[in-house]
Amino acid sequence: MNLVDDLRRLGLETGDTVMVHASLRSVGAPADVVLDALMDVIGPRGTVVMNLGSRNDWDWVNDHAEHERPALLVDAEPFDHRSTPADPDVGVLAEVLRQRPGVVVGDHPDARFGALGARAAALVDDVPWNDYYGAGSSLERIVEVGGRVLRLGADLDTVTLLHLAEYRVDLPQKRRVRRHCRVRSAAGSEVRVVECLDDSNGIVDHPGEDYFATIVRDYLATGRALTGMVGRAPSELVDAADLLEFATSWMARHLAN
Repeated sequence: MNLVDDLRRLGLETGDTVMVHASLRSVGAPADVVLDALMDVIGPRGTVVMNLGSRNDWDWVNDHAEHERPALLVDAEPFDHRSTPADPDVGVLAEVLRQRPGVVVGDHPDARFGALGARAAALVDDVPWNDYYGAGSSLERIVEVGGRVLRLGADLDTVTLLHLAEYRVDLPQKRRVRRHCRVRSAAGSEVRVVECLDDSNGIVDHPGEDYFATIVRDYLATGRALTGMVGRAPSELVDAADLLEFATSWMARHLAN
C-alpha cells in the first residue's frame, strides 16, 4: 500500500491546503501513516486542516433550562484547547493530528480546528466566539485560500464545510441555539455562552436523511470531484469554493419551505 502515490493519483498536489475527513478503517492504515503521506505530498508549503471539536462529557447540561446551567457546570472539567481531547465522533485521525509536533490548535471549544503546515496559524487562530462557522471562520478562510476537501472513505454527512453554506444561504428563518460551557480563563475557569446556528440538528427541519449527506451525494453525482482509491478507501478531492456554492444553492432550493 503506497498512500503517497494514491494521493497524487487522486490529484493532491504540492502546496495544497486540504481539509481532511477520513475513516482509518476504510483506508486500512494507521493514523500516523496517513498523516505522513499527506504531508509528504503537500510538502512544506501545504497545510492539512481537520475539525477536532472537543470531548465534552458535560454537554448534557445544555438540555436543561439556561438559568440552571451555570450551577450544573460547577464541577465540569474546563475546556483547554491545549489538552482537551478531540471529539471522539470526528475520528482517531483528528486526535492524532492534535498531538502532532508543530500542530496549531484553535482555542474555541466547539469550532476547534487543528492545522499543520505553512498556513496553519492563519487558518485556525482567533475564530469568532459566536457564529463560529460563519464569517471569519476557519471554514471561510479555507475557501478564501483556494483550499480543497479530501474525503478518505468518510461518511457522507461529515463535510464540515457545509456549515458555512448554512450561514450564507438566504432563508426566512434559521434555527439557533445557545450553549453553556466551562472554559479555562486567566482566573482559572469560567462559564461562557456560545450562540450560533444549530449545527447539531440542522438549521431547519428536513424530512429523510441528514441533508448534509444528500448534498454531498448530489454534488458527487455531478462528476466535479476527483475520485479514486486511497489505500482501500473510495476517496474524493473537492474544490471547497465549488462545493460551497453548490451547497448554498441546494439549501436555497430545498430548505426554504
